[in-house]
Amino acid sequence: MKERPILFSAPMVRAILAGAKTQTRRVVKPQPEAEHGGEPYWFVGGYRAWTYRDTQDVLRQGGSVLPCPYGQPGDRLWVRETWSHDAISLDACRAAHEDLMGGMSYGPYYRATEVAPDTLVWRPSIHMPRWASRILLEVDSVRVERLQAISRGDAMAEGCPFPNMAAGPNPLDWFKGLWTDLNGPDSWTANHWVWVINFKRLEARP
Repeated sequence: MKERPILFSAPMVRAILAGAKTQTRRVVKPQPEAEHGGEPYWFVGGYRAWTYRDTQDVLRQGGSVLPCPYGQPGDRLWVRETWSHDAISLDACRAAHEDLMGGMSYGPYYRATEVAPDTLVWRPSIHMPRWASRILLEVDSVRVERLQAISRGDAMAEGCPFPNMAAGPNPLDWFKGLWTDLNGPDSWTANHWVWVINFKRLEARP
């Protein structure tokens, strides 16, 4: 079992905490070369990996193997999110967080769920250290598919905030808007191959 960091935006953090998000999509990098078509892909050691051959003897036949950077079933992902602290230093915040300073608390604070003083400087999620993370996920499954192959049910699992009702708003429209907001105006029409990671939450502090 390995642990890896993964970044989530504030709305997605709230969806995870609410139990509404159990799936995430991330662009496969690099994308398969156009002349190969990118199919089929082959399951390698619990990861999804690309091959340009129909045989499982990928390496001998000259195929290309790409393990999922988010791990395999059973691996864990610790969530990085926008955060802050009001200690005199990062070390002081960590000491307080680990209860080494008589119960004093200087954070960490989490932008997704907390209203903090205006004097706080919010820190990008990419700079969150492991000890400050409050959410731990376990990978249930990994697969590869085209972005636009997402189903209504999977759009709900991505954290769609309204009911999946046949007569109601289409969760696919919500997901398309979310993806475009996060990845740019042409990201939906590009229809890239994506890793689809299903997960369950193991830990979440307030």
